[in-house]
Amino acid sequence: MLSRLFHCRHPRALQRVGRRVLALLVMMGLPLAAQADGFDNLATLADKGFVIGAQAQLLGSGESLGAIHPTRRLSPASVTKLYTAAASLDRWGPQHRFTTQLVSSGDIDAQGVLHGDLVLDGGGDPALTSENLWRLVQRLRERGVRAVDGQLVVSQWRFGPVTCVTTDRCEARTRSDNAYSALLSSAAVNYGSWCNRVKPGNAVGDAASISDCATVTPLTRIANNVETVPRGGDTRLSAERISDERGDTLRISGQIARGGFSREVYRASSEPAEQTAKTLLALLRQAGIEVDGYATSTTPPPTTAKRLAAVDGKPLQELLLRMLNYSNNFMADTLALDLVDKPHAELQDGADALMRFARSLPGQGVPTLASGSGLTPENRVSARGLNALLEAMYHRPALFPTFVAGLQLPTNGPMHFIRRGSDTFQRHVMLKTGTLNEPVTVRAVAGYFRTQTGRWGSFAVLVNGTSQTPYLAWRQVLPLVAADLTRMIEAH
Repeated sequence: MLSRLFHCRHPRALQRVGRRVLALLVMMGLPLAAQADGFDNLATLADKGFVIGAQAQLLGSGESLGAIHPTRRLSPASVTKLYTAAASLDRWGPQHRFTTQLVSSGDIDAQGVLHGDLVLDGGGDPALTSENLWRLVQRLRERGVRAVDGQLVVSQWRFGPVTCVTTDRCEARTRSDNAYSALLSSAAVNYGSWCNRVKPGNAVGDAASISDCATVTPLTRIANNVETVPRGGDTRLSAERISDERGDTLRISGQIARGGFSREVYRASSEPAEQTAKTLLALLRQAGIEVDGYATSTTPPPTTAKRLAAVDGKPLQELLLRMLNYSNNFMADTLALDLVDKPHAELQDGADALMRFARSLPGQGVPTLASGSGLTPENRVSARGLNALLEAMYHRPALFPTFVAGLQLPTNGPMHFIRRGSDTFQRHVMLKTGTLNEPVTVRAVAGYFRTQTGRWGSFAVLVNGTSQTPYLAWRQVLPLVAADLTRMIEAH
């Protein structure tokens, strides 16, 4: 029978033959690697115990080019951010800007004294920076304010501090050796991270000079263990932020070469709203506006409060480019929380908003989401569901250019680890990756491709490990995906 099947030479007949052979192999009980439909290379991971869900399709016709258990629900890790980006565009459009404002219910007298508290109303801007705060200060001066006889109050009433549910954010309450893992807040600045600049000392053997990136004078206690070494020497820095009842301390160790460039060190703060308060207070005082201390609040500004200054953040299309290109978890979860209409939102509220959006998409099914970043290992989606999302955005001409712009082209994307596979793969595919290592290995990738004849397609690949599977590196996964997609692209 097999010999008769393989004698057929017409292309469409060969496709039918392939499907008949596949069915025959399934009946013969051969392993998944031998049963793969279009993902022959990827399927070899199943023989090593990894759980796979995959699907590739042509957009427009809906023709399936390959699939492995496309309805199997698996962890997508940071590929979840595609849902966050799509839901945000659907809600606000590419040009939406989040507004941060200074308000007060007090009056300004003839001498420029504001009688009452000065309130920063956090607007949930995922990319609020110290430069934005400085603009607020300058606009406050334009209103004639020269002093405040009340406090600076940072209000995070929309959300924050959001209860931590992931290991890195829970640990960041007391210690952090990375950026972007701070607790979430609608009034966070600089992604909830302290930034300090390390410069070499005046002479070899001197301690380095450490200053705050925004205010020069450090806003936290600094344990400086960085030594200046001779010109041409290696610069090696390590840092951790620890917290106790006295607040945050940044411990920076290592060495920096004399005459070399300064280096910036970012570490997540323990309390982002307090970080914002300290930064804004320092900027106010640098501008000559005296304020009697600061406080943080989870209540809205008084209804009698009037706007004194405001600053709009970057357009959503720029936020999404940054969030997707660099897989910024802080931005993703902040955007998901911004979708919630009630105050004091928690992470699951944002995830619920994403699920409502997802369920409105034809063919999506029912995803399970617990965050907008994908840090939560409970997230579950299917390859078919991801393709339904990608197809839905493809058919939104007002949103698709912004959506696809956030995906990386392997040949020149900012993440070098994706520069694998054939030249066809690197130049014809736009993708978002997702990575988790605990509690099990997750390697996920989804996006779009253009065939040799210019047709658009979408794909999703979810690879999950188990407690028995070995560590899986991207260098083991991406070449397999690249080989399968290359064949599909070149065949069409």
